[in-house]
Amino acid sequence: MKFLLGTKEYMTQIFTEEGEMVPVTILRAGPAVVTQVKSDTSDGYSAVQVGFGRRKAHTTSLPVRGHSKAALEAVGEDAEKTSFRWLREFRQDETESSASVGDTLDVSVFAVGDEVRVSGITKGKGFQGGVKRHGFSGASKSHGTKHAHREVGSIGATGPQRVFKGRKMPGRMGSNRVTVTNLDVVYVDPEQQVIAVKGAVPGRRGCLVEIQGK
Repeated sequence: MKFLLGTKEYMTQIFTEEGEMVPVTILRAGPAVVTQVKSDTSDGYSAVQVGFGRRKAHTTSLPVRGHSKAALEAVGEDAEKTSFRWLREFRQDETESSASVGDTLDVSVFAVGDEVRVSGITKGKGFQGGVKRHGFSGASKSHGTKHAHREVGSIGATGPQRVFKGRKMPGRMGSNRVTVTNLDVVYVDPEQQVIAVKGAVPGRRGCLVEIQGK
């Protein structure tokens, strides 16, 4: 299985050789470094953990710095001064895994035409009402409606004397992990470490995204 970490940059348009305009999202992916390889015998499941991005070492905890030391030294970086900004792991069968600590992954693992799925954290909207959060139509704009145009309305019958669980009501909106599947890779630039996928990707600009292929 192909996988990589990156950041969402922006959306734009790309024209194919046939002249078709394709809306794409630009992702700046890699290089990511393998920090740990998990197996069924030692950890109970098989996975590959990778580190992406950099941050000052003193901003991370000592356990994380020690955990990342071998991978950083393998790529020629000083573990006393720098650390990984993000650590994520991808499930993988032991028969498929051939990675080892210190290996570097970049956008060259993907090719134009590959089908990928991208996971990210959606934009946080804060506390929102029912009209924005769930698409309620609101009350009538005329015929006596006063100060109640965007109210939720009735939230249940008087018989049960309670509100049933799962009722759509105002509350926190956004900041959820969302995965978009069946995205086609349209463009790959190994020099700039940029990959373009067809369609929209969850999250704001600069947020972490997980890219997984088949």
